[in-house]
Amino acid sequence: MGLSTLFITAMIIGFSGAMMPGPLLTATINESYYKGASAGPRLIFGHAILEALLVVGLIGGLDAFLVLPAVKVAIAVLGGLFLLWMGWGIVRDAWLQKVELNLEVTGSTKKLPLEAIGILTSIANPYWTLWWVTIGLSYISMALANGYLGLLAFFLGHISADFIWYTAVSFGITSGKRIISDALYRAILLICGLFLMVLALYFIYSGLTFLRT
Repeated sequence: MGLSTLFITAMIIGFSGAMMPGPLLTATINESYYKGASAGPRLIFGHAILEALLVVGLIGGLDAFLVLPAVKVAIAVLGGLFLLWMGWGIVRDAWLQKVELNLEVTGSTKKLPLEAIGILTSIANPYWTLWWVTIGLSYISMALANGYLGLLAFFLGHISADFIWYTAVSFGITSGKRIISDALYRAILLICGLFLMVLALYFIYSGLTFLRT
């Protein structure tokens, strides 16, 4: 993948994860109600710090290991399978109308700094860890083919999706406006899910290609 492709695909995958209901979305809704439109970006800033540290930790001493052919095969195939499962789940839930954009406040504000809440909410989500040891590692392995610029392109694309989506949610909460309808929300998720499934097949194909070389 080229740098622009890494950035764009990482952003689309980022949107598919960010837009699904979860602890970070709930925290953004609650904190935006009490602390204003800056809550979303500040929560994601904490989230971004955590993810940057995780990426550094994953490649620290492992960068040479991650580009080994056998390792690239295993990571690409496992990441592709997890991405396929993730994409199918999003498509299924969107098609069956099992997801909706619920912007109701469900709790009181916390006294921790918003950045700390962003970090703790991410750590407390087991799905976040699973994502990074499968899909995240697959992307890191591919990105390293372009050196550290490739890794930067992937990370910026990934975190940009979080900043864009959660800033929009904060704005929607503080302005009292509905960001998007449930029908449009599900349509976007459906498109993202289909894209993830296509990308998953690419990951798996790439892994099998490494196996033949």
